Amino acid sequence: MTATKYLLEESQMPRSWYNIQADLPVPLPAVLHPGTMKAIGPDDLAPLFPMDLIAQEVSTSREIEIPEPVRDIYRLWRPAPLYRAHRLEKALGTPAKIFYKYEGVSPAGSHKPNTAVAQAFYNAQAGVKRLTTETGAGQWGTSLAFAGSLFGLEVLIFQVRVSYDQKPYRRAVMETYGARCLPSPSNETVYGRSVLAEKPEHPGSLGIAISEAVELAAQRDDTKYALGSVLNHVLMHQTIIGLEAMQQMEMADAWPDVVVGCTGGGSNFAGIAFPFIGQALRGGQRSRIVAVEPAACPSLTRGRYSYDFGDTGRMTPLVKMHTLGSSFTPPPFHAGGLRYHGMAPLVSHLKELGQIEASAYTQSECFEAGVLFSRTEGIVPAPEANHAVKGAIEEAMRCKREGKSETILFNLCGHGHFDMAAYQRYFAGDLKDERYDESELAMALAGLPTVPA
Repeated sequence: MTATKYLLEESQMPRSWYNIQADLPVPLPAVLHPGTMKAIGPDDLAPLFPMDLIAQEVSTSREIEIPEPVRDIYRLWRPAPLYRAHRLEKALGTPAKIFYKYEGVSPAGSHKPNTAVAQAFYNAQAGVKRLTTETGAGQWGTSLAFAGSLFGLEVLIFQVRVSYDQKPYRRAVMETYGARCLPSPSNETVYGRSVLAEKPEHPGSLGIAISEAVELAAQRDDTKYALGSVLNHVLMHQTIIGLEAMQQMEMADAWPDVVVGCTGGGSNFAGIAFPFIGQALRGGQRSRIVAVEPAACPSLTRGRYSYDFGDTGRMTPLVKMHTLGSSFTPPPFHAGGLRYHGMAPLVSHLKELGQIEASAYTQSECFEAGVLFSRTEGIVPAPEANHAVKGAIEEAMRCKREGKSETILFNLCGHGHFDMAAYQRYFAGDLKDERYDESELAMALAGLPTVPA
C-alpha cells in the first residue's frame, strides 16, 4: 500500500497561532537583564524587535490571530499534508501506525517560513528596512531571505562557517532571494574579528553567528534582528503545524499515542508538539512527547537547566534553559540547524515539568534512518529531520517488541535536496560520528553566569 495523504481545504487553515503560555501550570521563569539581574521589560528588547513581536513574546493569551497578509502567503503551501507511512511500517514489520506531517512543501523546503513570514510582516509594518540574522544549515536563512523579498526588506545573514562551506547551494538560494550571506565568524563585526584573531580557522557556531547579527542590528535604527528558533513568539508561530495535524489526525480517525520531533533550538518540535501538550494540560487526551537531539550537541540530555546567554558574545539577555554553555562550540556534524548550545526556554521548562521526554542519537544512525525512510516513502529528509525519523522508528520498533499497535506522529520538518553532499559522504563511508570535547563542555558549564536566587 502507498502512503495515505490527508489534505485540509484552504478554508480549514488555522486562523490563530496557539500560545502554550496560557496553559502552563507553572509560569516560565523571567528573562533577566545581564547587568541588573532584574526581569527585562519591553524597552530592553525594543532595539532588536518590533513591539508587536515583543507583545507576543510575553503574551499569556491562548490564541493570537494570524494577520491576513501572513495567511495569504501561507496559502502558497499551507495547509501542509499529513501522510501515513504504510511502506515504512511494512519495512519495519511493526504493528504501529506511523504518520508524518510534511513541512518540506514550503518554498524554502522547511518549516521555517511559518515564522519568517510572520516576522518579516511585523517588521515591515513597523517601518524596519533591514533584518539581520544567523543561520546554521541555512533553512532559516533561506526562509527569512524568502520572506524579506516579499515584504521589501534587506536581509543580512551570518551563516555558521562550517555550514557555509558544506552547503553552497543553500547559500545560493539565499542570494537568489536577494539576501547577503556571510560566513561566521566574519570580519564585519567587532565580535567576529575577535573570534578570528584567537582562532582564524574557527568553524563557527550558532551562538557566534547570533552575536554578530545582534551587534549589527543594535547599531542602526532602521535595522532589527530576527531569530529562527528559541524565542516564545517563534515557537508560537510554528504551532500552525500541530494545529493542522490535529485536524488531519481526526480525518484519519486516529490520535497519536506518541508525538516525535527533532530538537536544536526547539521551533519545529514546538510546532508539532505544543498543541498536543496544551490539550493535555487542559484535561484532554494525553500523548507521550519525545524530543530527539543530536548526540554531538545534547542540550536536553546532557545540558544543565540554568540561566545562560543565548549567544557566545554575551550580548543577549539571560534566559533559563537547558544549556551546554554559551561558549560551547559543537563539532561540525551535518545537521547544522541543530548545532545550538541551548534549548528554547519553553521546551526546557516543559522538560522540567515532566511534559516531554528527550533522547539523543549519533549522526550515522540518523542518516541510516533517513535512507530507509527515503527508500520506503520517497522523500529525502534534511539531516535535521533524520533525527525525528530515527525517533519515530525507535518508537515503532518498541511497539514491535511489545506487540503494541500504537499511533506515532512525527514532524518531517524539511527535505534534504540541498544536503546531498552529506548523503554522498554517508554512502562513501566518510560520515563519521562527531563527538564533543568533554573537557570543553565542562569548561563551558563552569562559565555559566551566576544568578542570585
